[in-house]
Amino acid sequence: MARLLLLHAFLFQISILFIKIDAVPSSLLNSEYQQIQDLCFGNEIDPDRTAFHFQPSKNWLNDPNGPMYYKGLYHLFYQYNPVGPLWGNITWGHSVSTDLVNWEALDLALDRTDPFDINGCWSGSVTFVSGEPVILYTGIDDKHRNVQNIAFPKNGSDPLLRQWVKPSDYNPIMVPRGDIDPDNFRDPSTGWFGQDGYWRTVVGANMKGRAEILLYKSQNFTNWTKNEFPLHESLSSGMWECPDFFPVSLSSRDGLDPSVNTGNIKHVLKFGLMKTLRDYYLVGTYDEKKDVFIPDEGYEDDYRTWPILDYGHIYASKSFFDGKKNRRILWSWVNESDSEADDIKKGWSGIQTFPRAIWLDADGKQLIQWPIEEIKSLRKGQVQLRDFELQSGARHEITGISTSQADVDVEFELPSLEGAESFDDSFLLDPSKLCDEITPSDKGGIGPFGLLVLTSDVEGLEEHTGIFFKVYKNSDKYMVLMCSHLRSSSRREGVYKPTFGAFVGVDISKDKRISLRTLIDHSVVENFAAGGRTCMTLRVYPKHVLTGQTSGLYVFNLGSLDVNIKELNAWEMARARVNIRNDDFISKDSV
Repeated sequence: MARLLLLHAFLFQISILFIKIDAVPSSLLNSEYQQIQDLCFGNEIDPDRTAFHFQPSKNWLNDPNGPMYYKGLYHLFYQYNPVGPLWGNITWGHSVSTDLVNWEALDLALDRTDPFDINGCWSGSVTFVSGEPVILYTGIDDKHRNVQNIAFPKNGSDPLLRQWVKPSDYNPIMVPRGDIDPDNFRDPSTGWFGQDGYWRTVVGANMKGRAEILLYKSQNFTNWTKNEFPLHESLSSGMWECPDFFPVSLSSRDGLDPSVNTGNIKHVLKFGLMKTLRDYYLVGTYDEKKDVFIPDEGYEDDYRTWPILDYGHIYASKSFFDGKKNRRILWSWVNESDSEADDIKKGWSGIQTFPRAIWLDADGKQLIQWPIEEIKSLRKGQVQLRDFELQSGARHEITGISTSQADVDVEFELPSLEGAESFDDSFLLDPSKLCDEITPSDKGGIGPFGLLVLTSDVEGLEEHTGIFFKVYKNSDKYMVLMCSHLRSSSRREGVYKPTFGAFVGVDISKDKRISLRTLIDHSVVENFAAGGRTCMTLRVYPKHVLTGQTSGLYVFNLGSLDVNIKELNAWEMARARVNIRNDDFISKDSV
């Protein structure tokens, strides 16, 4: 009864705050609101549920689909099982936001109702055609083939886009013919409009073991013809899926509309590789006359040499051009690493990364990814370190904030690069293996140094997750290895605990500094090294939180040389308003 009275009291206070408020008020992110959400939706007994990452209130989520900005609202569609926390019954979930932080869930956008998608509404994209959004998506038809379909808003004047029409006289608009494997033909990209008056889109396909990004052309966006040649192909890597193709500026961080193909630009081809379940990308040139993508010099048909979008636990990413703020924003699916039994018990599975702005680095070779600026609206208490020396073997705790829900930004400074261990070129092909061989007892030259997150509050830190750097010397240059260790992250049964590794694309000899930004949100940890040049997302399920214990945060240095923390800022993060059941804080004002 006391719990119920407390809930009613809080609800009354919040109802007063809502009066005459049209936008999402900052007051929603106070302690009273957080307590209400916890009481209503069980977060105090579900320590794995995130506080500011996108996830539905329950059930299964995977690929992000068709993100866009339309009539004052951001939309995100996503692969969704409406009846349970395991994969199956795939439809398109749909949520809207005014700020990409707080989200309201709407009814399903696409459901399995027609012969051309009766076995699933799989991934796809949104393209603006004559100012209105149009969906292209993969359906699994009544013959169990992958086919491509089209859907239109029932009412384009509705900013919520609550209803979509899948005309049977159009669908399917693309079917697998000839050498196309009907089981591996999917995920149409956002379309772009060529100077010749034709629309284009690409679809991932398997052609007798050869991966192809098939290109289709149309004058009206409903009748499509496959191009004679693919946009790009690979003979050695297996099926490519979830392709994303977009222009990037060589002179600005601004995003570009997908149809831009003039000026000082390059193009990026992003895809998921089924063989490794990782997202890769290539930077190059798009020849519109030949309709082919030409990777930059140095490209090899060997996936081990391709840049990886995120070296951790993400897949099936999708970007969109945000015309409101002239930027390109990226989402990625982060699946669970615990057991199916755990997911059934929780009642949910799968989240999205916090949205990232992406642009091309000044070197024109790699993408930069960085949490969008709106994340700052969630920052609460702050702690700071400046010019703090981390001696060899030192470990220093960061206190003063709740560190299971935090934004941490640290810059390490190296007094010298002398003493760096020797580099072997073979390291480049499998940096994760190299990371796996590094143990806390190793006293290397420069590193390992970095962060320990989600640590148990016991002597010896029985549970901890390490994100760290190590510097190597390669003839006339230095190489920075980034690692994450999950082997000690959890004592729970049935948790997948891999080691991830990557070499960071940065010249540390210039100023002898390397930065690390880390978003900690209960069971997910997103890491951005060197200003976002290398990213590594982790799933972490510490056992100590199940008994109500708090988690710790440390900086550490296990190398033989001292390391200086030039500056560290850490913020406790408020809880965002994400897809709460029966919460209509946006739609109530959009009749």
